[in-house]
Amino acid sequence: MEGRILRAIKRGEILIYPTDTIYGMGVDATNSAAVRRLRRLKKSKKPFSIIASKSWIRKNCELPERFDKYLKLLPGNYTLILRLKNKKAIAKEVNLCKETIGVRIPKHAFTKTILRTKRPFVTTSVNVSGRKFAKSVEEIPRKFKKSAIIVDVGRLRGNPSKIYDLTGKEAKRLR
Repeated sequence: MEGRILRAIKRGEILIYPTDTIYGMGVDATNSAAVRRLRRLKKSKKPFSIIASKSWIRKNCELPERFDKYLKLLPGNYTLILRLKNKKAIAKEVNLCKETIGVRIPKHAFTKTILRTKRPFVTTSVNVSGRKFAKSVEEIPRKFKKSAIIVDVGRLRGNPSKIYDLTGKEAKRLR
């Protein structure tokens, strides 16, 4: 199964997968066409977050030393908003050409499969923007099911990740 998932990611297919919180939906964050397809499906005009390794985060994002403790929270149910140093590290459609990016590493076994691609991966909730998110495959809207490969691990019991903005002088909790 893992090989099939990795090939699908490289082909730019949309993936619905479990995280440590709720079901996520994403694509290779370096593939502009795939990100545009995901954005149309989700009907979202908000910047997307990504799953990326700690080494990718350190290489491509500004992480002041005073915020190192937040990176130590990962993997976990946290999204960190950081300034992007290398704008070419992701497709411009991911963060809509903004200077920042949300990064996270879900604490779920499936995350290891995503990280094996060695590419940043869009992570967003499985819902039309502003609507209820999915905790089980049964709750996923039909149009998403028809457009994605689904990794079903049963019902998840989390809530969306906590978000910390680390772009200012002090950390700011947004959610």
